[in-house]
Amino acid sequence: MAELFTTALFTTPSGVSFRRATAADVPRIVQILIADQLGVSREGGDLAPYLAAFEAIDGDPAQLLVVGEQHGEVVATFQLSFIPGLARRGSLRAQLEAVRVADSLRGSGIGTQMVEWAIAESRRRGCSLVQLTTDKRRTAAHRFYQRLGFRMSHQGMKLQL
Repeated sequence: MAELFTTALFTTPSGVSFRRATAADVPRIVQILIADQLGVSREGGDLAPYLAAFEAIDGDPAQLLVVGEQHGEVVATFQLSFIPGLARRGSLRAQLEAVRVADSLRGSGIGTQMVEWAIAESRRRGCSLVQLTTDKRRTAAHRFYQRLGFRMSHQGMKLQL
């Protein structure tokens, strides 16, 4: 099955090639998560829980964990989950999570191309909507997603366990 992961899902004009993530990508994905303004305080440490999470994601056909590579290095990532539901006439929805681009490539258009691909893939799979959450402190991310057509339509809540 590993050979399926080497097939590019899409490539940006700047030469970043996106594919399904493999277990070998997990350490670099964690580094990208740590480099984030909020991730620095909540990510890191032992890789075992990340690898266990990867195995669960990788084994679930409703999950798609994607990495972007440039010159052999993972420089971007996102997760796309497909959620069936009874609401909206039994429609399928996509949940976009953990959209991250390496600091050195931010502002280069890679994030836009990632999200546009995720939207197109969600349409291709028959989803009626793409949803995401973003921390209230991420005002630049809010502007980014709004430029791509997302609207703040709901008030989200979380309960830490």
